[in-house]
Amino acid sequence: MIRTGSSPIFRIFFSSAAQKRTMSSGSIHFGPFEVTSQVFLTTPHSFALVNLKPLLPGHVLICPRKPHKRLTELTAPELTDLFQAVQRVQHMLARHYFSLPAPSPDEKANGGDDTPEAGSFNIAIQDGVEAGQTVPHLHVHVIPRIRGETEKESGPGDQIYEWMAAEDGNVGGALWDREVQKLRAQLGGRPEPGGGFPSIEDSERHPRTREQMEAEAQVFRRVLAQMGET
Repeated sequence: MIRTGSSPIFRIFFSSAAQKRTMSSGSIHFGPFEVTSQVFLTTPHSFALVNLKPLLPGHVLICPRKPHKRLTELTAPELTDLFQAVQRVQHMLARHYFSLPAPSPDEKANGGDDTPEAGSFNIAIQDGVEAGQTVPHLHVHVIPRIRGETEKESGPGDQIYEWMAAEDGNVGGALWDREVQKLRAQLGGRPEPGGGFPSIEDSERHPRTREQMEAEAQVFRRVLAQMGET
């Protein structure tokens, strides 16, 4: 858990980001961070983006367009749109990750199986700083669990929840690191994990490059296009 979402540092950062949005209305921001190139789906009230530090392959985030901090702040249309976007992303990820080993000719023609029931998902919201929210912008984690690879039995099991609460899941810290060289004087200290779960450090996992994230976002856009999604 990282108690930074309501800090003065983030308020300074939000002020800076708001000025940038005024200058560039076409950009998309996740909290104070500009993430336009990471976005692979937009809807009237929401957007979906690839993750800088995914816990497992396919770990993505879905956010409201307005920088609401808490789930209870969303209007009824925003709430409906957000979870419809979650469902659309589930179908896209299922098509990409849950394809059957030997699809039928029809499935080959359609590019794969987009049935979420062909695998499983972790869907989570850290609603507030006490729940571990590291970016003060509501976001839904959608994490595909692939049978025989990343499912609970053969994969990391329930440890994923510990990862989400530790440095592995510190989305805000990873984004902070990416921006700190440009905004160090305004940002101050970096978010650090803490709370009830033990920190799990993994020297093999590093934040991805912008090029890697843009490439994954492009793959997901193509899958959505194959499904007739826009």
